[in-house]
Amino acid sequence: MIEYRNLRVALLGAGSVGAQVVAQLQKHGDELASRVGAGLELVGVAVRDIDAPRTAEIPRELLTTDAESLILGADIVIELIGGIEPARTLIMQALTSGADVVTANKALIATHGPELFAMAEQVGAQLYYEAAVAGAIPIIRPLRDSLAGDHVQRILGIVNGTTNFILDRMDTEGQSLEDALATATELGYAEADPTADIEAYDAAQKAAILASLAFHTTVPIESVYREGITAITAAQVEAARSAGYVIKLLAICERVTDAEGIDGVSARVYPALVPRTHPLAAVHGAKNAVFVEAEAAGDLMFYGAGAGGIETASAVLGDLVSAARRHVVGGPGVAESTNSDLPILPIGSVTTRYHITLLVNDRTGVLATIAALFSDHGVSVETVVQTVGAPSDDGTPAPATLVIGTHEASEAALAATVTALSSIDTVRSVTSVLRVEGS
Repeated sequence: MIEYRNLRVALLGAGSVGAQVVAQLQKHGDELASRVGAGLELVGVAVRDIDAPRTAEIPRELLTTDAESLILGADIVIELIGGIEPARTLIMQALTSGADVVTANKALIATHGPELFAMAEQVGAQLYYEAAVAGAIPIIRPLRDSLAGDHVQRILGIVNGTTNFILDRMDTEGQSLEDALATATELGYAEADPTADIEAYDAAQKAAILASLAFHTTVPIESVYREGITAITAAQVEAARSAGYVIKLLAICERVTDAEGIDGVSARVYPALVPRTHPLAAVHGAKNAVFVEAEAAGDLMFYGAGAGGIETASAVLGDLVSAARRHVVGGPGVAESTNSDLPILPIGSVTTRYHITLLVNDRTGVLATIAALFSDHGVSVETVVQTVGAPSDDGTPAPATLVIGTHEASEAALAATVTALSSIDTVRSVTSVLRVEGS
């Protein structure tokens, strides 16, 4: 029997996720209350337009345009507005009033997380954000709680469903990037303006959050190296397939040691070649997956829906139940663990491998010249595949295509090698440069 008073829940935002949160609360409210030990009373839903169409029905008497008044007196505030403002201001108001906050706002957590966590700790409240990364996939709590006693070494994540869908269509259907993006837009995976997805801003925000959690160090969004997928071509995808790889946009967070022996953290996002034998290669469509390498636990993979209204609502409601249980049990919120303060190292400090495709003049000595250039930059060549096209009708020799795979080297050395290749006469063009991850 529930003896604790009802907990007042305020919801800010009623988009696809917010509307599903309301629907699930109405459908399963009694069951959730039995899990918590207290009733969950939805006292209102703040929206910009009360008459706007919604993906699920919300009782009109719950709707209001006065978010600030709704926050007052709430025990738990769920923020699903998105963006920086007014979300930041409203969350700060909720925390200073003593309410716990549940949010799915990755941009806000990545940009202003330390400020919000500090305020929550100051007033003894708690900020929950499981839904901010990878939708329905439970990854925040495992990193923050389950692996808190372990030593996480590396995270490889497919954390943006739109780009994974596009790259998967290019791989499995042979579509161009433009056609795959059009398909994603038609199916509702891509926004009318897909910039945040295809230029990897979304994935970079999630990488900042994951790195901060995994390494107990604040990782600012501006420290995350970012490359999108707009330069990926059908030819690159086909070449990757022939070599036994698939191209994925990866968020990579890892502990690294630079050339001077400084231990630090790297967080980066870019399209990379992943061996088809790696578990992440089997992540298709708009699904997300996060692969964690930990010292004691070993390799762990978290897979599932990375977006979607009802799927993300599942993560929001999980946080709501956690927040409600904390109210029933009592005690202050648990502060974020960001006490390691490891330095954030630049992309040049990272050790990786490259696959470089060159268009070169087909004549004697070209391979020797290119091999010497690699050697001069301290980069070891692992594989070379050469193909030569048919001569033109007038007998002019066709250029040769070289695909060069390197051994591991510093990103700085590899980048310098590519720059040098672009400047020598025997190389007509550097047509593709992709990193290799997960091998």
